[in-house]
Amino acid sequence: MTLILNRRGFLAGGSAMLALHPFSVRAQGGQAHLRIMETTDIHVHVYPYDYYADKEIDTVGLARTASLIEDIRAEATNSVLLDNGDFLQGNPMGDYIAYERGMPEGAMHPVIEAMNTLGFDASTLGNHEFNYGLEFLMNSVSGAAFPIVSANVVTKMGATPAEDETLVPPYVILDREVTDGAGKTHAIRIGVIGFVPPQIMNWDRKHLEGKVEARDIVRAAQAHVPRIREEGADIVIALSHSGIGAVEHEEGMENAAIPLAGVEGIDVILTGHSHLVFPGPDYEGREGVDVAAGTINGKPGVMAGFWGSHMGLIDLMLERDGDSWRVGEAQVEARPIYERGEDRAITALVESEEAVLESVAQEHQETLDYVRRAVGKTDAPLHSYFALVADDPSVQIVSNAQTWYIEQMLAGTEHEGLPILSAAAPFKAGGRGGPEYYTDVRPGDVAIKNVADLYLYPNTVRAVRVTGAEVKDWLERSAGMFNRIEPGREDQVLLNDEFPSYNFDVIDGVSYRIDLGMPARFDRDGNVVSDGGRIKDLTFEGQPIDPEQEFIIATNNYRATGGGSFPGADGSTVVFEGPDTNRDVIVRYIVEQGTISPSADANWSFVPMDGTTVLFDTGPRAAEYLNDVKGVQIAPAGDGPDGFARFVIRL
Repeated sequence: MTLILNRRGFLAGGSAMLALHPFSVRAQGGQAHLRIMETTDIHVHVYPYDYYADKEIDTVGLARTASLIEDIRAEATNSVLLDNGDFLQGNPMGDYIAYERGMPEGAMHPVIEAMNTLGFDASTLGNHEFNYGLEFLMNSVSGAAFPIVSANVVTKMGATPAEDETLVPPYVILDREVTDGAGKTHAIRIGVIGFVPPQIMNWDRKHLEGKVEARDIVRAAQAHVPRIREEGADIVIALSHSGIGAVEHEEGMENAAIPLAGVEGIDVILTGHSHLVFPGPDYEGREGVDVAAGTINGKPGVMAGFWGSHMGLIDLMLERDGDSWRVGEAQVEARPIYERGEDRAITALVESEEAVLESVAQEHQETLDYVRRAVGKTDAPLHSYFALVADDPSVQIVSNAQTWYIEQMLAGTEHEGLPILSAAAPFKAGGRGGPEYYTDVRPGDVAIKNVADLYLYPNTVRAVRVTGAEVKDWLERSAGMFNRIEPGREDQVLLNDEFPSYNFDVIDGVSYRIDLGMPARFDRDGNVVSDGGRIKDLTFEGQPIDPEQEFIIATNNYRATGGGSFPGADGSTVVFEGPDTNRDVIVRYIVEQGTISPSADANWSFVPMDGTTVLFDTGPRAAEYLNDVKGVQIAPAGDGPDGFARFVIRL
């Protein structure tokens, strides 16, 4: 049964303990303070719990964000609560529901149950909502006690986007009441429209092809926003599950928040998808945004981190304009649920809301039982602390399993006999996830939670057929992970912090070295930016690789269909589409082996640079495994920022 924490009403209850926002204090007759609250990229993190580490944590959880919601409602005369997508997938509870318990028609998804408990007013779809297929998605959202909108996922294309038939309603107009500064109640109509990256058609082609199509975000907005206005909306809020990217609009762009904010008729933009925080230092100096003012292309905008880490707040001072309302002033904030001290310690700023925990307590326990099942043993540790600087056992085991699987799948086909390589990336390698965000499996039993820790996403296995030249360029794309290093200088920063670790593919089956003194051939988005190359001494079976020779690369559906923009992986080179997830393949591999002996084979390294050292930040527990690192001279170098440990590498 859903436990309503607070009525879904628009008028917030006051609190003697919390001060009203200045807009509520100074609003006069004909003025009303409206507070817009955003969650985004929850990824099924309802409990403050790390299912991979099997322990409670203070950095995640909608149950924690829920406590902020109650306080934030009390600070404002009027408020509305919105979610910006990516709520159905992203942790073992999501996988348990999808693969074990199931979502038959009429069942209730735990994250929807939690959102109902909190009284959300509306949500949009994120790209990960499609990971488990359309039937799973639609059965899940059918339990929502709030509208879910998305304007650019289309079941039947019209002559124009305005004439499309969409998977869910493109927008909704919320009829609410606001109380102005004189205590008078007025009607207000709030338009809410949603968007998702059109790249879902590549990322989840298996589930979506022939069933839906995706429109360009800005084109869909230009078609639908005027209709929302014509239907009497006083203000329009865009739920943009799309990051803050380029200023200029490009057809089909993934991170379209800036040009979307420029669409006439949109008053407020809520963003997400990128797992960053706006306003904040993540976007300092970025063209098209004003961090101090909290604006995106001149409009109030917010991005509330991920996994419940923040509550996004946009405070509007609305002013009566005849029979309608217009936006006067605006203030923007992303309010965190925790803080990290100089000593690396995490301090929780809120407690969990018990009603939210209770709403999914059964599914939480079932998830714990699910992830604790042992599937085999490992006689050596599996960790990712050094995965970005040396060949790594956690990546190696994924590659081994993928190769093992594809060899079986291609037996008896026209591709049998071609050399099989395997591409895998470290998914948990610190970065935005923080200094605890690493794989760390000790010797002994390997449970499902450990496999999910090795491979975070429910991707399915793919194989692509490429040339030796494309293998080299694939590795050149990965080598954008590193900054250019000047020979003969000490203590240069090694990693490009704009480059996500999941795009650092290591290809097993070939050997190669990376020359850090050369410019990267590709930028973080996969665009060619130089004619040079960092990949040196690329060999296959001890011989220089033949650019014309053909190879099979075992990978996943995301990479094989264009995710990350890797040469040779645009969807046209796929020769095998597996029905199995990469995680399932790893589980089967471990079950068959019984006991695995993970050991990196050191098939890649850096080209030596005399008199040169670089700095590398990783998790503090990395020091325990320092003697296991192969092919690189690395030593502790004190504390890094934000709780990381710093190491120095002598090239």
